Formats: sequence, C-alpha cells, structure tokens
Amino acid sequence: MTVDMTSRTYMITGPEPEWWYRDLISCLQSTFGSLLIREGADPLAVLGAGWQFLHLPGDVRSEEFYYPCAPDESGAADLGAALAPHHQLRSRWWQPADENDVWREVRETLAGNRLVIAAVDNYHLPFRPAYGDVHAAHLVVIYGLDETRGVVYVADAMPPAFRGAVPIEEFLRSWGSANPNDVQDAFFSDARIGRRCLDVRLDAPPAPLTPELLGGYLRTDNEGFTTATSSRTGLTGYDEFAAELLDRCRAGDAGALRELYPFGWGMQAQASLHGELLRRCGRQWDDPALAGAGRAVEAVAHAWTGLRFTGAHGLDDPRAASPDIAHHTTVLRGAYARAVDAVGAVAARL
Repeated sequence: MTVDMTSRTYMITGPEPEWWYRDLISCLQSTFGSLLIREGADPLAVLGAGWQFLHLPGDVRSEEFYYPCAPDESGAADLGAALAPHHQLRSRWWQPADENDVWREVRETLAGNRLVIAAVDNYHLPFRPAYGDVHAAHLVVIYGLDETRGVVYVADAMPPAFRGAVPIEEFLRSWGSANPNDVQDAFFSDARIGRRCLDVRLDAPPAPLTPELLGGYLRTDNEGFTTATSSRTGLTGYDEFAAELLDRCRAGDAGALRELYPFGWGMQAQASLHGELLRRCGRQWDDPALAGAGRAVEAVAHAWTGLRFTGAHGLDDPRAASPDIAHHTTVLRGAYARAVDAVGAVAARL
C-alpha cells in the first residue's frame, strides 16, 4: 500500500497490517501483535516473555481488552508496559482533542506511517458477527482513512478476521458508541467507548532471545509469584482473589462473575503466550525441561477456561454456582503451583 498525498486520504506505506492471532488471546494481544510485526519484532517473544498474576480489586471493566495495570508513581497506567514488562513497549490512551475534527490525530498518526489501535463497539461494525445484534467493546487496527470516498481501513485478526474498508459513518457510530448494557453480553457491554485510541510505541528493538536472557526474565517472574506483596500478586495474590470470588458468589453477588470473565481472559492470554514461548525455545534449544515448563504454563491457561466459563454459566445464580467455582479455583491453583515450580527449576540453571 502506498501513501496518497491528497489532503483527504491517509494510508500507511508498505503492506497492510498482518493479522496475529492465537486461540486464547483477545483483541488486546492481537492488535499489539500486529503493531509489533510492523516494527520488525516477534510478537510472541515480546508479549510472551513476561508472566505474572495481578488482580486489582475494583478496577475490572466490562471490555474485551481489559488488562490489570498497576499505576506508576505518577498514577498513570501503561498497558504496553504491563503486557511486555521485559521490553520497552509503551502505550497511552487518547481521545480526539476537538469534537469538531475527530480525525485529526488519526490523520497525523497515519501521515507519520504509524498504525492506530481504536476501541469500538461490535454492534456497529458490518464485519463483526455481532453487527446489529450485540453490544460489546472491542479493539481494531486503523491503517488508512479516505475521507473523499468516506471509508476507514481497518484490520481485525479476531475471528472471522477482516481487513478492508468500513464506511466512515458506521465506524464513527462504533467508535463513539455508548456501548449500553446488553443482556446478550454481560461481560463486554455497559462500558462507554468514547472514541478512545491507543498510541503504542516500541522504544527499542528487542535483543535476540538467548537462554541467558530468558533465564533472567524467568527468575524475575518467578520471584513475583513467590514473594508476597501488599498487592494481589503472585500465588498469595491468587489465593486472596479466589477467596474473595467464592465469598461473593456465596453471597449471591453476580458482579463477581461479571468481573471474572474479562479479568480471567487477560491472565489466561498471558499464560498461553508465555507457555508457547517456553515450548518454542525448548524445542529450538533442545531443552526438554524448558519445553515441559512451557506445557505447565499452558495448563494454567487452559485451567482458566473452566473457571471463566463456569462463572459465565453461573451468572444468573452465583450461589448455586459456588461449589463449581470452588472446584475450578482449586484446579487452577494447582496448575499455577506446578507451573511456578517447573519454571523456577528451569530458571535456576539458564
């Protein structure tokens, strides 16, 4: 794709954005992955390098792209830093500064040959299965804007996958949607879209991944799992999260299960990518123990499925669902413990 220098058409140079997708990730990881590919980086090596448990009570939002981000000293939360703690990936949310010209920042970003990640409501996007049916917060990549033809060029790796033109008027409805509460999607509706966008930057090219470098990442992550802090992190943080979840279910609090689904997806996606990276490195470096540790971390990801889906099906009666929730939190806790032990053993010798 080439740059059109007319005043009303803005397109990135080079090829259209590549789709990047894995079964257990959300639109958050897939959109970041597309941007990393464009920067010449391997998304799995960047997004799969870190692994943690972090729960921030009261922070969970009903969005597919929710991910817990501990604020820094200034109070700001950086999704890029949270997703890739071992790399210089940075991001910030922004909204149009001028309601009379909502495309200004998009034009400027595209003119600088950079992609835009935009929050949208699936209800208004013609290529999404939920079009005209279900409200749900989602992320897509914008790679072009043609105000003369009245279209926005959008890429979305999440199934059924799409890359192409969307009428501006429909995109504006999606981008500016109130995303009202929708009984068909209790987990990703009722969160205003508000024309939010993400500016994502990779400040430095990732160093080649070596056993020594990966070993350092693993030791840092393992310390996070085994060291108690004042926040809900690591294994003790998981125990606090699980105990509160059960208490709220037994009290009939459906809000606990509404939060479980989006929160758990972030933790599940991260474990899935980390496990895949360790398996890949174990295969490439002929290290069966490292590959085995990767499979143990992937078991954590799959154990999240049981907990998240049990919570989803129990939404109408949390008390009745609480015994099954207790079972799945126990299964997941065991998977975490085995994975932390396996990763720790490998990390000690890398």
